[in-house]
Amino acid sequence: MTAGETGPLLAQHPEAEQRAELIEEHNYGQPEVLEGPFSTRQLLRLDEALRTADRATGLVFSVYVGELEEPVRGHAERMHQQLPDVASAVLIAVSPNQRVLEVVTGGDARRRIPDRDAKLAALSMVAAFGGGDLAGGIISGLDQLATRAGRGE
Repeated sequence: MTAGETGPLLAQHPEAEQRAELIEEHNYGQPEVLEGPFSTRQLLRLDEALRTADRATGLVFSVYVGELEEPVRGHAERMHQQLPDVASAVLIAVSPNQRVLEVVTGGDARRRIPDRDAKLAALSMVAAFGGGDLAGGIISGLDQLATRAGRGE
């Protein structure tokens, strides 16, 4: 799993192994999310949203939830640079405790998702976060960004 020092990066490849690392079997056989803000069900929904966005666009979407070092934009950009295929990568970095959201796009992705559209998706996510729906906000943002990007050539 790609990881920053401050928290896990939920990337989409390779799917099964990375997702399995996020879940630990409880003594009674019940899956337990490791120290994260999401339930197992929410993680599965996020995973599906990431895969759907990737397949629909040909871009590489990733989500990071955790603390961001100051300056937060610079930290998000450094994480983005660590992703595979940086040019077509889109990173949604969210720090609920800091109340910060950054959307970082590579060059190819930026041509398909202009800053204005990324900002609109960010506003939608922030509205959902304000209502207490972190997972739903991220899923909605992924859908909006993927819809705007459309299918690549």
